[in-house]
Amino acid sequence: MPLDLQRIKGLCFDVDGTICDTDDAWVEKITDFFQPVAKIVKCQKPRQFARWLVMAAESPMNLVMYWLDTLSLDDNFARLFTRMMKRREYKNMAFRLMRGANELLTMAEKKYPLAVVSARDEKTTMMFLEQFSLSKHFVEVVTSQTCERTKPYPMPVQHAANAMGLQARDCVMIGDTTVDILAGRRAGAQTVGLLCGFGTEKELKKAGADVVLNDLEELQALLFPVGGN
Repeated sequence: MPLDLQRIKGLCFDVDGTICDTDDAWVEKITDFFQPVAKIVKCQKPRQFARWLVMAAESPMNLVMYWLDTLSLDDNFARLFTRMMKRREYKNMAFRLMRGANELLTMAEKKYPLAVVSARDEKTTMMFLEQFSLSKHFVEVVTSQTCERTKPYPMPVQHAANAMGLQARDCVMIGDTTVDILAGRRAGAQTVGLLCGFGTEKELKKAGADVVLNDLEELQALLFPVGGN
């Protein structure tokens, strides 16, 4: 069903592939890696192959994280990841802001409370937000370790809604993967799927997204139509 704009009182944003341009960054890294051997393996379009690889890896990785969470091993994984990143001193952590993110968040916070609902760890989530001075826009930042269970469980969306003083049904969960859509739906929120990240239109619709849009600019046009209230 279409998004019910009258019902919206708060917005929840995923990070990777939604307000952080993660997939393009990975595509470039993989393209650079394969470029020297592209001719040897007769790969004429290394960037196209890299994008396919990134998209193909999204669902299995979400499944791995789901089972780690289900088996209560996600805390162990998060601690291991943090230790690994500390050894690297986060030197290679470079983030990109998704096109239209600043404009949408600046406009949205004038009308709604906003929250981050991410499956990222807290450290790198905050690094991303601080790099682009985005923390000021959000009432709450929910990461993979905030709740007992992370997405696609509903707890993160429910936690974010509560922090905004709302019920989950009053919120919209905005993300680019099926886990975002499933978490939002299971919490009772409306959901928006974005095609600027890792997910495809077919899988986002199958997961139950109320609407699927190309990017944040289309979302801004939907939430704040020109000439609208």
